[in-house]
Amino acid sequence: MAVLEKIVSVVNGFLWDYLLIFLLVGTGIWFTFNLKFIQVRKFTEGFKRTFGGMFKKQGDAGKDGMSSFQALATAIAAQVGTGNIAGAATAIAVGGPGAIFWMWISAFFGMATIYAEATMAQKYKNVDQEGNVTGGPVFYIKAAFKGGIGKVLAAIFAVLIIFALGFMGNAVQSNSIGAAFETAFGISPVIIGIVVAVLAFIVFAGGIKRIAKVTELLVPIMALFYILGCLIVIIANITNLPHVFYAIVVGAFKPASIAGGVAGATIKMAVQKGVARGLFSNEAGMGSTPHAHAIAKVKHPAEQGYVAMMGVFIDTFVVLNLTAFVIIITGVLTPDGSLTGTALSQAAFSSVFGKMGEVFLAICLFFFAFSTIIGWYFFGEANVKYLFGVKAVKVYAFLVCACIVVGSALKVDLVWNMADCFNGLMVIPNLLGLLALTGMVKKIDKESNSLPKL
Repeated sequence: MAVLEKIVSVVNGFLWDYLLIFLLVGTGIWFTFNLKFIQVRKFTEGFKRTFGGMFKKQGDAGKDGMSSFQALATAIAAQVGTGNIAGAATAIAVGGPGAIFWMWISAFFGMATIYAEATMAQKYKNVDQEGNVTGGPVFYIKAAFKGGIGKVLAAIFAVLIIFALGFMGNAVQSNSIGAAFETAFGISPVIIGIVVAVLAFIVFAGGIKRIAKVTELLVPIMALFYILGCLIVIIANITNLPHVFYAIVVGAFKPASIAGGVAGATIKMAVQKGVARGLFSNEAGMGSTPHAHAIAKVKHPAEQGYVAMMGVFIDTFVVLNLTAFVIIITGVLTPDGSLTGTALSQAAFSSVFGKMGEVFLAICLFFFAFSTIIGWYFFGEANVKYLFGVKAVKVYAFLVCACIVVGSALKVDLVWNMADCFNGLMVIPNLLGLLALTGMVKKIDKESNSLPKL
């Protein structure tokens, strides 16, 4: 076990501190220039389609897929998770406030990447054995690389995402819920794990229709609840707001000059932690959210691409940003880095709400992590069907629920690190497929110019 832990740690260090930063940001820059800054050109279009879709009756999800907004809600359910609370806090604790600036940069370019993912998922979506619309990277990877190479890369991606998100990833999410409830209410994590597993199974058993209904209802409520709590903390410390922007911008280039910052923080550390945590949170380029965007009922692939960009925007520039602002504005950041992750976020909220700060964060973590469990289950399910057929779905659902219970009770560092490792590895075949399909992505963008404007 010790040897395995060391190997996983070395692989993770190479993946997240070096390879993936260049690969993910580089892909984002590539598509940004090839698509002529589509995240700027089509931002208004995406905004209208996203928030207009919230109030339109677009029909229930079924064999022919989900509405565009339901697909986005399912994607955001996966994107907005514990990373928005613990991930942002960890980046700041290690890299200083300047890490947030580099999160902004990675998210900006990531919006172009996720446009490419969503459009390719739409372009190459398929139908499973039961006649349900399905899709995801496995299909556009096979389209990008004909023959055996494409099949092998697609199979590798499918195996990696099943383990990364469905099994280990969901164990990590339930662990965060259990730890937060134990701190706030003194409830045993095992009890919480069982409750979460039962609720999750009820959602899983309802198939695409129930998953769409739950995420469509849950995501706006949980986002508004968290945003309101953050705004209260920010308003209570409003005089410190100018310092927040100063600390982020100056800290991105001169970390040592920020008073109350992290001792020993460097530009390299700020970039590494900011970009890595930001990409891990918004999932642009990871190949997860295309499973939801693939089954959106839209007339042209570009329409869902515009909506997908809003997912990254909401995740990073709204939810994750508010967490960062709350931590910096309350001054709870310690120079020695003794507070990090969820504990740092708890300290920030408790500075205004007192003991209720822990309760507030526990509730938020429950909704964030539970919604992520639903989203990640759905993404894994699509790949289980691809590899083993629809009959394997029931076994997969049972295994996911078992991982939820076990994960809530045990905080095993190896499981957390292996989840990071598989998450990182699945990026590689996904981005190879996307880059090989650059011409098709550009073609779809060009076709979109003739689409009627909202």
